[in-house]
Amino acid sequence: MIPFHQKKKINEQTIKKIEMSNIFFRIYLVLFAFITQSLFAQDYQGSLSDGTLKVNSTEIPVKIYATTEAQDLSGFADKKIDNNVLVILNESNFEPNYYNYSVQTLARFKENQYQFFDKNFKLIQTGATQDNITTFKYAVKSNKPIAASDKVELETSFKIWDPSKGIQLGPITLHFYSLMFIFAFGLGYVLMAKIFKIDNVNIKYLEPLFTWTLIGTILGARLGHVIFYQPELFKEDFWSVFLPISTKNGLKFTGFSGLASHGATIALIFTTLYYSFKIIKKNPFWVYDRIGIVVALGGAFVRMGNFFNSEIVGKPVDPSSPFAIFFPQQSSEYGVTVPRYPTQLFEAIGYVCLFVLLWILYTRTNKKYQQGWLFGLFFIILWAIRFFVEFLKEPQGDEFIQFGGLNTGQILSIPFMIAGFVIMIYSKKFKITEAENGKPE
Repeated sequence: MIPFHQKKKINEQTIKKIEMSNIFFRIYLVLFAFITQSLFAQDYQGSLSDGTLKVNSTEIPVKIYATTEAQDLSGFADKKIDNNVLVILNESNFEPNYYNYSVQTLARFKENQYQFFDKNFKLIQTGATQDNITTFKYAVKSNKPIAASDKVELETSFKIWDPSKGIQLGPITLHFYSLMFIFAFGLGYVLMAKIFKIDNVNIKYLEPLFTWTLIGTILGARLGHVIFYQPELFKEDFWSVFLPISTKNGLKFTGFSGLASHGATIALIFTTLYYSFKIIKKNPFWVYDRIGIVVALGGAFVRMGNFFNSEIVGKPVDPSSPFAIFFPQQSSEYGVTVPRYPTQLFEAIGYVCLFVLLWILYTRTNKKYQQGWLFGLFFIILWAIRFFVEFLKEPQGDEFIQFGGLNTGQILSIPFMIAGFVIMIYSKKFKITEAENGKPE
């Protein structure tokens, strides 16, 4: 006969097992739903999307078109389409340097019985000028002309992501992508200061870490993108590789667009080695463990910046999918503008979850004293997230590295994941005490 206290212990263990089983079962269901959605919701066909234009109480089915290419937009104006059509216009369609061409394009739309509306679907009845051309947001062609007094709304089965480029501060525009980088480094600085405080490490070592991390991230990410995805820039637009400008078709400020996380990681490894040996004089894995926590959160902000820029978009998805998002501002390099997976958000969510996990392990366990363990885990999960999300992404530029159905991003992620496993195994050799952790004072 089993004593009561042993029965109680067995019951508690059984309850815990059941609870764990329920947790794993829920995780399995979420993964199953996601994978099923991913496999069976990619059957979108054609270059036009379906929507409904509500004019007062009347519902008018329309075909939706958008492009960032001025030439494609001009060609579409003369295209014969039997259905009602709604064209979403972009700022990139009305570049100041090509004002006359933009006016001619709008004139061709008008000749083909299109009406123009602003972002609030208010009818524009005046001609285009340099002052008002950017207010032209929609061009609509319907069987029955729309009156200025009509109430107009657009309804779609998918979400339309068409944000402004940034915050206007007088003559300067603070782009959301740049703002996300500021948040990433700003919050990273605050978090690292807290980490140094927890570890009892002198705060004077934080400034050089921040400087070298900033240099490694920007320079490495930019060079990585050009080397892996756009090597032609070295010949065609050399200065754009290192400076936030473009010299093609005249000098133009572009900001740092085109950044590769693989390149940033490689550069950070080398800049951190210098910082570890020459400045703070600690085992590099001690520094990597703590940088990994900050980078996980920073990566989420960077992907949010990509989302604001409508870049690194996913593959076409069924318009009825809950994941379907229409990006009118997406580059033509990704193909036709149709509802797609918001892969930027998938990665961002994954990175936030990784940050939470690493922070809990750092603050509530002794794993921070096993140098390299947190960094190895960071490498495995971070690049696993990147690897699996790549299945839903459109290729970025020319894919120079492909093998076995895997793209460049996936192939570059595999060595990092393997390195993570190796680092975790060897981290047992780099254990330190709490007293050693706080050195140097």
